[in-house]
Amino acid sequence: QVQLVESGGGLVQAGGSLRLSCVASGGAFMNTVMGWFRQAPGKEREFVAAVAWDTLYADSVQGRFTISRDNTKNTVYLQMNSLKPEDTAAYYCALGRTGWRTSRIRNRDEYAYWGQGTQVTVSS
Repeated sequence: QVQLVESGGGLVQAGGSLRLSCVASGGAFMNTVMGWFRQAPGKEREFVAAVAWDTLYADSVQGRFTISRDNTKNTVYLQMNSLKPEDTAAYYCALGRTGWRTSRIRNRDEYAYWGQGTQVTVSS
């Protein structure tokens, strides 16, 4: 059974940094897209970044966040720099579904498995 476990969230001041980690277990992930999404209170879950053979970012985090993966550890990371109060949200790790398509990796429907989330709070 596939499980995703996130860690690394917390409270940070604006301009600070955090690194999120997501460890996957229960399957083979090397050729599957992994992504990060976030959800703020009262808002829909939105795409943040994804990594397959290349990386893709939401415009709002481009240049500040970096996604990476270590396939030997089944782990995906999200390095978040220059954090802003509007980055405050619960951050979720996701694993692509069978047959995922590169053209749609911003879409939540391309992901079959989700972690429980880790809270990131950025104070002004």
